[in-house]
Amino acid sequence: MRADRSCTRRQALPANGRVTIPTGLLWCRPAQAKGADMTKAKVGFIGLGLMGHGMARNVIAKGFPLTVLGHRNRAPVDSLVELGADEAASARDLAERCDVVVICVTGSPQVEALVGGADGLATAGKPITIIDCSTSDPSSTIALASELSQGGITLLDAPLSRTPKDAEAGTLDVMCGGSDEDFQRVKPILETFAARIVHTGPVGSGHTMKLLNNFLAMGYAALYSEALTLGSKAGLTPKTFDAVIRDGRMDSPFYRTFFQWVLDRDPNAHRFTLRNALKDMTYLSAFANASGAANPMGAAVRNSFAMAVNAGKGEDFVPTLSDFVAAANGVSLTGEKH
Repeated sequence: MRADRSCTRRQALPANGRVTIPTGLLWCRPAQAKGADMTKAKVGFIGLGLMGHGMARNVIAKGFPLTVLGHRNRAPVDSLVELGADEAASARDLAERCDVVVICVTGSPQVEALVGGADGLATAGKPITIIDCSTSDPSSTIALASELSQGGITLLDAPLSRTPKDAEAGTLDVMCGGSDEDFQRVKPILETFAARIVHTGPVGSGHTMKLLNNFLAMGYAALYSEALTLGSKAGLTPKTFDAVIRDGRMDSPFYRTFFQWVLDRDPNAHRFTLRNALKDMTYLSAFANASGAANPMGAAVRNSFAMAVNAGKGEDFVPTLSDFVAAANGVSLTGEKH
């Protein structure tokens, strides 16, 4: 049964400098939306990339009605439509059809564009719940959530960890920011594609924790790359390096995927681009600046990725940073001469 709603015509909320909600929207405050049964929710999904396609496939496979919004690549859209998903013509159309919208795009600018604008999610004029699974700027997330809440729209941040293979298997890690009540409402949807879900606290805390998680991961990538280069300078091969580290205290799942590239040249070992790594480290830098914290290690890690991206390697995956650092120092990890 449809919840009673009190609807009023209102002007746009003050812009935060990032996103403008169009004027004259029909904002509706739902009487029962907070207690809605999310196991029966109609789910929309935006962002069918390396992670998003597997996530969306799990949403529909586990019984939720699914509507998707396509982009340039038609293949993931067509495959989901074949499984029974509907396709929306715009973000507004998607919101009009759905109770919950999951967004899995690059970062805050893309999220803000999907929510605001002339045909964004907010223009549907109805209460929806938005779950942002992107790696976004926490300051943007907090401001956007506050702005949208005044119109009855709930925003939670639920960024991801692990790989596209885990997205397909439904075994991602999710760190979710939002109220206890909102977290419990959306948990059944998160469980369709995640095996490990941590409620990190209020809105914005999920994206903050994701930046810290990626800082550790990208920090290890930078350390591995420099260590391999120094070893190569001394005549130690990557195979010898691995023989010492593997199964020791410094081994880890991230180390294993990184070295699938270093040793086996597996291009799909860790499908996360250097450009996205730089974006995340730039968000971390902004967060540190806003909090007044000194982060010399974060700056060093960011610079490692900035050099690779500025050299035209932005679309290469993170483990290839090892080759870039080695080449910059006149050595090769594959035995080739420089």
